[in-house]
Amino acid sequence: MKRRHFIKSTLASGLAFSLIPQLAFQTNTNQISYEELIGKGLPELYGEGYQLRKEAHDALTNLKNEALKSDIRIQVVSSYRSYNHQNRIWKRKYNRNIKNGFNPQESIHKIIEYSTIPGTSRHHWATDIDIIDASVPQPSSVLQTRHFENNGCYKNLKLWMDEHANTYGFYLVYTNHLNRKGFRYEPWHYSYKPLSSHYLSQYLNLNIKDIITKENLLGNTYFSDEFITKYLNDNILDINPELL
Repeated sequence: MKRRHFIKSTLASGLAFSLIPQLAFQTNTNQISYEELIGKGLPELYGEGYQLRKEAHDALTNLKNEALKSDIRIQVVSSYRSYNHQNRIWKRKYNRNIKNGFNPQESIHKIIEYSTIPGTSRHHWATDIDIIDASVPQPSSVLQTRHFENNGCYKNLKLWMDEHANTYGFYLVYTNHLNRKGFRYEPWHYSYKPLSSHYLSQYLNLNIKDIITKENLLGNTYFSDEFITKYLNDNILDINPELL
């Protein structure tokens, strides 16, 4: 049985709300603290204008240098985010949606089209990046799918990353695969697999319901068991299978 299928079938059986046992396929025994997994740790970070773990930073440096040979200047617009940073994003979007007439459930579902619930973001691990091409004139809102496709301003970046990113350990997280659920397609979001795959496997040992509910987030009373199971399966696990 493939790993991703094993994970999803396990969660579907009702273990999404409880502490998931140590999975048999894990081979890396280095334990990552609860605080670091949910963005409340104090990781050692590297980078100018962005923050990544050293191995990811070094790989990104090599990737950027190679891209420059094709006149593409990769710029990171988002990297490590602490729990508090993600919570500020959550509060801003939640309150804006309520102000615009959404009820709490509608607000939550609107937010998780693109943004994660605090404590569940891959950006907490300092392994993931959102990127643009700084060598072209910049649009007013850079992280829009249309800029990376067809004749968009970042089309050359996307084509170059499609060909070279995996060589340097970076993989697109939220693909445009027809049957993928959860977060919408993000052609700008890449993950450094040699680190993030281990972080994900460690993350799945946590009690996801406790992470989501105990921090008294706005709207947390609407996080039903059914919602959490769906969020875990669709938003956290329905990603590029190369990262599972």
